Amino acid sequence: MMPQSVLLATLAAIVLTLIAHVIARLLAKKISGLPMVITAMVLVILFLFLLRWNYKDYYQVAKPVFDHLLGYVTVLLAIPLAAMNFKGLPLKRLSIIVALASVIGALLPMSLAYLFALSHETVLAFATRSVTTPIGLSVAAIINAPLAMANLIIIVSGLLGAALARFLFRRVNDDRAKGLTLGLAAHAFGTVEAWQISPTAGRYAAFGLAVNGLITAIWVPLFIATFSLS
Repeated sequence: MMPQSVLLATLAAIVLTLIAHVIARLLAKKISGLPMVITAMVLVILFLFLLRWNYKDYYQVAKPVFDHLLGYVTVLLAIPLAAMNFKGLPLKRLSIIVALASVIGALLPMSLAYLFALSHETVLAFATRSVTTPIGLSVAAIINAPLAMANLIIIVSGLLGAALARFLFRRVNDDRAKGLTLGLAAHAFGTVEAWQISPTAGRYAAFGLAVNGLITAIWVPLFIATFSLS
């Protein structure tokens, strides 16, 4: 495509995605339990179908923009994290929970992939399951896991976590627990869903996502390197 055509297609992809997001947000406010991220994805697919816009063409122009924005959004999660009130918070217990979640979130899917006799590269890709995309892809590059597979695993796990959250939280009344769980289990998708629950849930989700990502980025490459050398 010509540079001007690429620019117009990119702008169209951004506008289409933003419209889907706004509509999904409005629907989530009116319909309790409706996962905003899933709704937005369905709307994007519907718009592409109505406009007869090939998904590959949309993805080609949208991906570079949203890949960059995703990295910035991850950094901006420091803002709600800084706004958290840590007074009276059991930081030691919370740190243990996040550390255990980091280890289990990586080793459990890796173990299941190994038991199902999946390839070595696929087993490594599952090590990134519980962290957000920018961190997960960086870890995948360090441990020589296939980036496309790691990206798919991260996205699918995040979508499933965000979609099932409201159903699983029916008897949970503590927004801090909801938020932390979403941040740990469904990373960026879960954090978006947590903000729909309440600002408290959103801040705790950001905390879980950020700290879990930091811990995972440190221990997973060391763990893989140690066992690769042994």
